[in-house]
Amino acid sequence: MTPARSDAAPGSTSSLRAANQRRVLDALRTAAPDGADGTVFTQAELARTTGLAPATVSNIVRDLGAAGLIDTEAGSGRRGSAVRLSPRAGVVAGIDFGHSHLAVAIGDLTGRILAEERRRIAPDISHGEALEMAVEMTQSLLPEGATLRHVGLGLPAPMTAAVIQTASIFPGWRGIDARDTAVEAFGAPVKVDNDANLAALAEQRVGAGRGHDSSVCVKISSGVGAGIIINNALFRGTAGSAGELGHLTFDEQGPLCRCGSRGCLETYTSVGAVQSMIAGQLPDATLDEIVAAARRGDVSARRALEDAGLHLGWGLAAIVNILNPSVIVVGGEMARAGDLLLESVRIGLRRHALDPVALTPVEASALGERASLIGAVLLAAESTELLLDA
Repeated sequence: MTPARSDAAPGSTSSLRAANQRRVLDALRTAAPDGADGTVFTQAELARTTGLAPATVSNIVRDLGAAGLIDTEAGSGRRGSAVRLSPRAGVVAGIDFGHSHLAVAIGDLTGRILAEERRRIAPDISHGEALEMAVEMTQSLLPEGATLRHVGLGLPAPMTAAVIQTASIFPGWRGIDARDTAVEAFGAPVKVDNDANLAALAEQRVGAGRGHDSSVCVKISSGVGAGIIINNALFRGTAGSAGELGHLTFDEQGPLCRCGSRGCLETYTSVGAVQSMIAGQLPDATLDEIVAAARRGDVSARRALEDAGLHLGWGLAAIVNILNPSVIVVGGEMARAGDLLLESVRIGLRRHALDPVALTPVEASALGERASLIGAVLLAAESTELLLDA
């Protein structure tokens, strides 16, 4: 069982066969990654979903089954038999690096998570130490005898061709080719993306953005970033830095941002910004403590969260005026504040966006702080090539 050869001529029998195999495998692994038992189709359903002739699907199912990529269970006739990806086909890993955390998950080829672990890390950890820890965590989670097919890696910074260009946002990775370095560390193919993009992918596939072909997922933790979905696909921009919402300038004389500019949205809306606002009233309070105080009626805590939400709504107005998404999903650590934050986000959006986009729904993440990790697993699953030799 090896990946499809890349030398098949376009339009040849072998390239057509490979393309048809890909259509069947894509249907099996992307339709319902949150299902309890993975995605199951009958052969007749696969034919309808892929648009392939029933006889073609039957031949593909036979070949993929012989290669150990899929399992079949008897049904009503050959085309009524149930088909699913086989556990023997291998697994994928999702790696989510934050400024102070590392999360690792193992998933099957539908993107369903099988096991996961999360650890705290130092903000200035080197890329080598971080990857070494990620590999160790991955190996400890791998099922016995499983083949690691692909790795999805999320990093909390803009990057160009998998290289982070600035030391101010994620210092341990500046100038490092994250993909090539991770391939060497894991010994498997690696796909790298921004963590907000991965959160947006997860929310659109299985979360609060499901059913929407255009959406914006904003992730607010130590930083602020947005993932943008247009026509059911991630929009990354020419240099891969689309969605850097946190570095919109609101006040050139405002607080100094870690990016070197002043008055960025991040300096008003991030977890650290809220903690700074409330420091005089609740010294050294964690975000959870601030949220709890606000829910008890503490006016200073409520005001800090409301101010953060108003600024976020102002920033989101710029996106909805330009892109007109059908939903905005708010995730990351700050989403734990719920409507204490989201109500003021909606007010800020209505103040600064044009009608009718000012009424764009603003929803809390359905996946919480796991969104980027789930997105990394989905990215790895959807990037995995499992075709037979053409």
